[in-house]
Amino acid sequence: MAYFLTTIDCNFFYLKSISTLTINNMQFSSILEDYFKGEFVINSTALRQKFRTIKAFVFDWDGVFNNGQKNIDGHSTFSEVDSMGVNLIRFNHHLLAKQLPVSAIITGENNQLAFSYAKRENFNAIYYKVAHKEKAILHLCKQHNISPAEVMFVFDDVLDLSVAKLVGVRIMVNRAANPLLIEYAKKNRLVDYVTYFDGNNNALRELSEMIMVMTNNYEAAIDHRIKFSEPYQAYLDVKKQILPLSFTLLDNEITQA
Repeated sequence: MAYFLTTIDCNFFYLKSISTLTINNMQFSSILEDYFKGEFVINSTALRQKFRTIKAFVFDWDGVFNNGQKNIDGHSTFSEVDSMGVNLIRFNHHLLAKQLPVSAIITGENNQLAFSYAKRENFNAIYYKVAHKEKAILHLCKQHNISPAEVMFVFDDVLDLSVAKLVGVRIMVNRAANPLLIEYAKKNRLVDYVTYFDGNNNALRELSEMIMVMTNNYEAAIDHRIKFSEPYQAYLDVKKQILPLSFTLLDNEITQA
């Protein structure tokens, strides 16, 4: 009797390999490039190496959690699909590092839903009305005794590039309308991965899946969440102790609001 390995079988094998086998860099690169169709500006092996030193997840808001559109009150939304993804990568980090990553939002605007999200999800900080975001990232690093090289930054637009110059992992959310900006970021080595999906189509969830694969912990993190396990409950207990601080730019200095 002949047996044939289908694409589905192969994909299942890949997932099991991520969780249960020691695989070499070439195999890992193949897995990542099969599942994640964004652009690895640096090769996936180098990106995995960078992720090993990350201690903070920092996000732009408009164009990352959404498509950048505003309602009549000047606010923009977020997706619960992306929110779950961000929660999973924070839990995944807690599983591996035995501590929470520093988590923050840096936005050039004052968006009430960003504040609500940061409070609900117990982020460490939200920086708002900060047009020169480099000041915010340096302030965050000083506050938490980390270096910019230990920060992952997720961004989408021009005013984010000053931060991308400084940090360790740079994830640019795709947008078909600005191919030249993406090319600029690539040419000037300001991005490591460009997502396949845009901010209106759950780019953050794409990124969350990729991070859990990068850290060789995908199935473990998912299994713990499904079971609402003791490690997951311990993570929630630690997370709930965080109250986000708000900062803004006043007289060209970062000031607590």
